[in-house]
Amino acid sequence: MALAPDRTVRGLLFDRDDTLVIDVPYNADPHRVVPVPGARRAVAGARAAGLALGVVTNQSVIAKGMATREQVDATNARVDELVGPFDVWCVCPHDAGDDCACRKPRPGMVLDAAGRLGLDPSELVVVGDIGADVGAALAAGAQAVLVPTPRTRQEEVDAAPTVAATIEDAVALVLDHVRAVRS
Repeated sequence: MALAPDRTVRGLLFDRDDTLVIDVPYNADPHRVVPVPGARRAVAGARAAGLALGVVTNQSVIAKGMATREQVDATNARVDELVGPFDVWCVCPHDAGDDCACRKPRPGMVLDAAGRLGLDPSELVVVGDIGADVGAALAAGAQAVLVPTPRTRQEEVDAAPTVAATIEDAVALVLDHVRAVRS
């Protein structure tokens, strides 16, 4: 599967848990942050290619009262240190039942990241591990690459417009697209 050949890509947004770092449920402890294999190289490659970089992450741990925003921010700072740096971080602090506009699969964080990066959402690709990541991208007018994990449901894989085996493969696909469009 490939990205739309007629669309310029200028930015890449990543989901945090199970995309950039190994998922520790409701993690708000910077000491428990471990990058997924290849994440640092993939992000560095995208940065070297001149892409704007961001993270869009649902963090219901805040709404559930299991962590403060400051604890989540400290955890995100550790991700930034180990895998980034990222140009923008967008965090949804709400729970699934809060009916907010930012929680993926709604487009709020993708739209916010696009605005903060000075890009049109159509110039972004969102890389994530579940259907909500893909849904947020598509709802915002961005493209999406799904990188399945053992927890990704088969129907999410089947519905994804583009699937890659690893974060490195996802970024390589995006960079191949960027090079093809530029030439």
